[in-house]
Amino acid sequence: MEEKRSEREILFLDPVCTHNIWGGTKLRTEYGCAAKGDDIGECWGISAHPNGDGTVREGKFAGRKLSWVWEHHPELFGNLDYDRFPIMMKIIDAREDLSIQVHPDDAYAAEHENGSYGKTESWYILDCGTDASLVVGHNAKDREELASMIREGKWSELIREVPVKPGDFIQIDPGTVHAIKGGIVLLETQQSSDITYRVYDYDRLWNGKPRQLHVQKSIDVITVPAKSAADSVTSVSDLPKNRLNQLYSCRYYDIFKADVEGETEFVQKWPFLAVSVVEGDGTICGRPIKKGDHLILPDGFGAAKIEGTLTLIASAVCR
Repeated sequence: MEEKRSEREILFLDPVCTHNIWGGTKLRTEYGCAAKGDDIGECWGISAHPNGDGTVREGKFAGRKLSWVWEHHPELFGNLDYDRFPIMMKIIDAREDLSIQVHPDDAYAAEHENGSYGKTESWYILDCGTDASLVVGHNAKDREELASMIREGKWSELIREVPVKPGDFIQIDPGTVHAIKGGIVLLETQQSSDITYRVYDYDRLWNGKPRQLHVQKSIDVITVPAKSAADSVTSVSDLPKNRLNQLYSCRYYDIFKADVEGETEFVQKWPFLAVSVVEGDGTICGRPIKKGDHLILPDGFGAAKIEGTLTLIASAVCR
């Protein structure tokens, strides 16, 4: 019986942080990222991807990579029928604008990217300025016009920006032209994939050279026409407190938000629940947690009691 409880301990993760041409310092100063420098763009908080494999911080699996735990202890993740850990959660700090980009779906990525997953993702806005906006979608009426505008560099005519504020949620399906603008900090939930096609990068240099663009692949996969601007952004800032509110559900993930004031409790009923603490501090089942912590509640964990003043973003997959 003691062994069973031990197998179901919380997996606290040390994340992987990346240096990016557009990155800043907030991931270190506000979210506890250990990386040095003023160009820290991404904190891969929960990831078992080869390009950023998180490490279990303590407990039975201390020092093990999340991919190792996934492979050797599938019972902790509901014995899911996936060939790899299926999701990833990142915090992104954009000091400058990211490139204009698009992601392929599973079918295109499998054929053109050595069997990779495609990339369906979502954004939850953590912080931004008063007049902030994101690139979501485009204005081309058909693929011929899209290709023409891209090849002729008519970016101001092609690209569509939408206003955003903290507490907004944006779903980015494959084929959606998108870009995070400078001054925005957000949490991204996505398939476990690192496939990004850059459409335009403002002619910037990285290590003295322009970064690679993927113009033809982008034209291949961009959805035409784009989803309407009105359907692109949803405010989720005023949800009921002390409960796990579902923000979105699709075939790849379910996303939840919990604003805790005082205490609450919920039952972990999914194959696993990946959790990022994005504001405040408190405890979970008596263990201290704070802004910038990332953890996984495994299958069969049971009731999770949370106390304090904090905001959690969580994600799960279906059995």
